[in-house]
Amino acid sequence: MSTILNINRRTFLAGVAAVTLVPGYTRADESPVKGGTLVAVSHPGEPNVLTAAIVQTGQVQSVSSKIFDGLIRYGENFAIEPELAQSWETSEDGKALTLHLRPGVRWHDGETFTSADVKYTFDEVWMKIHPRARATFASVETVEVPDPLTVVFRLRNPSGVILGALNSVELTVLPKHLYEGTDVLKNPYNSAPVGTGPFRFKEWARGDKIVLERNPDYWDTGKPHLDRIVYRVIPDATSRFAAFQAGDVEFGTLSPISINDLAAATDNSKLHVEFGGYEWLASAVVAEFNVRRPPFNDVRVRRAVAHAVDLNAMSKVTTRGTGRPGTSPVLSTQTNFYEDHGLPSYPFDRAKAEQLLDEAGLPAGSDGVRFSITLDWLPFGENFLRYGEFIRQSLKRVGIDVTLRNQDLAQFFRRVYSLNDFDFLVSHRAGFGDPQIGIDRVFWSKAILKDVPWSNASGYSNTKMDGLIEAAHAAPTESERVAIYKRVQIQAQTDLPHFTLLENKQYTVASARLRGVSRGSNSAYDSLKNAWLSS
Repeated sequence: MSTILNINRRTFLAGVAAVTLVPGYTRADESPVKGGTLVAVSHPGEPNVLTAAIVQTGQVQSVSSKIFDGLIRYGENFAIEPELAQSWETSEDGKALTLHLRPGVRWHDGETFTSADVKYTFDEVWMKIHPRARATFASVETVEVPDPLTVVFRLRNPSGVILGALNSVELTVLPKHLYEGTDVLKNPYNSAPVGTGPFRFKEWARGDKIVLERNPDYWDTGKPHLDRIVYRVIPDATSRFAAFQAGDVEFGTLSPISINDLAAATDNSKLHVEFGGYEWLASAVVAEFNVRRPPFNDVRVRRAVAHAVDLNAMSKVTTRGTGRPGTSPVLSTQTNFYEDHGLPSYPFDRAKAEQLLDEAGLPAGSDGVRFSITLDWLPFGENFLRYGEFIRQSLKRVGIDVTLRNQDLAQFFRRVYSLNDFDFLVSHRAGFGDPQIGIDRVFWSKAILKDVPWSNASGYSNTKMDGLIEAAHAAPTESERVAIYKRVQIQAQTDLPHFTLLENKQYTVASARLRGVSRGSNSAYDSLKNAWLSS
């Protein structure tokens, strides 16, 4: 459930569990007002492209979701609702998923949206450059398009993951007529996208703003209500909060202000703070080791690092207690899949960490240092620098000398996913509602993909893990698939190439004037077609 949180400073500091809930963005006695410009903030950082089919970072998805509709969308409590697919059915044996597309939908350039666009995107985009699609579609044998409004996924075995993945930010459909025969990654429409959504791309002044305008031919008659959305690029968190306070910015997702300013934001009667809408995202702060080279090719060293970091203290220091210490690659909020029995754990224990390092043949020198490494932190704002600094100080106490490396996002992606030139990193991982989407990409050897962000960067490859993942893909029933993913978690926590530091608590900040924002399970990426501004 997604609800607006209206809390005072004292309540916030006591913990988010104690907040007061208020009904939502729109009151029952209000009618939408047409027109107006919503000023939002691009966070974390400026996008490098504007379509989530190409790059799946939060700042890209936030903008892309206004330009592109999904085949489905999420309502509250993960309810799957129609969007470009107006209906669907699964065959009796579970081996065919048929989507019936909405007639009369047009791309922003006036061309008709058809099943050929879905087929092209599946073949040339999702299955070739998407970091998660290989796992999502592991059971798919073919995709058929018997007519312009029908898409049929033919499956080797029933799949419980495909339909929910077909939303606008996870599996974005691209226009075949603008991409076919081109280098998809270099296509200019990645930065000047043509979608089917409620807003059309208008302008991108790099380093300053991205402008979207109302799509007058949108299939959902009468929508959107806003004339335009302007995303401002404001790199500094303090400046972003000042812009919210001044009314210069009215909407921001993915924790757009510092945790240090959150209590002040909840005290401001002109602002709302929203913790809902991130359920599908299942956001986590994670550590990932490069297991291709020493010292992290030794599992004892990886386990030592896990024991050396006090996750309870990390939560208090870096998130003021809003982040929950991690226990598994599947988050505890994903209750259907989460394994809470027999899961290897690494409680804070410096003595145990030092013992493991000694066993690995890495004794402390006369200066107390065992070895030196570089820690690359995801450049998504000061929060990740804060996480990196906490880890640096923690590892220093067991004799590991850590240098934090600063770089922009393009450099980070190249270093990690193209060159594999790193020791250890602190990054973000999203669960996307299902471990087949959220964690296969970091533990499956077939997800070791050059130049593909958010794939298996560690280089981890284990035939036992591969066997489990592939058995889950071929599971004949959903209950068997769930059971196998519980074993996947145990194997992941045993080998520990990648582990969850914190279950992240993301939040949205919005002007009290903003109405009509979705309350769905991934409403952090709402298209804003129903949004409007009160006077």
